[in-house]
Amino acid sequence: MTEVWTHSTWTVKAGREDEFIAAWRALVDDVRAEIEPRVAPTLLRDHDRPTVFVSFAPWSGGNAVATFRSSEIYHRHLSRMGEFLEHFDAQTLDEVVHGG
Repeated sequence: MTEVWTHSTWTVKAGREDEFIAAWRALVDDVRAEIEPRVAPTLLRDHDRPTVFVSFAPWSGGNAVATFRSSEIYHRHLSRMGEFLEHFDAQTLDEVVHGG
């Protein structure tokens, strides 16, 4: 069972959505080269607010999340994404119930 999830809300500057999607994919590709995730992360786009994206991923534990968020890869990509982001909010969530 997955015990920890990451959840991020990304608000992108209007007109920069395609750049954001490409940058998010690049982040995921670099992370996969360093860390083998148990399940691939997911990126969703808000249907009614097309500049708002949500990403989430399961992790094996809080230490894996802390290692990722303190990594050079994470900070390098966030720095590059900064030019087309209005807001970014990252959360680490503990799983309470899975599947009912």
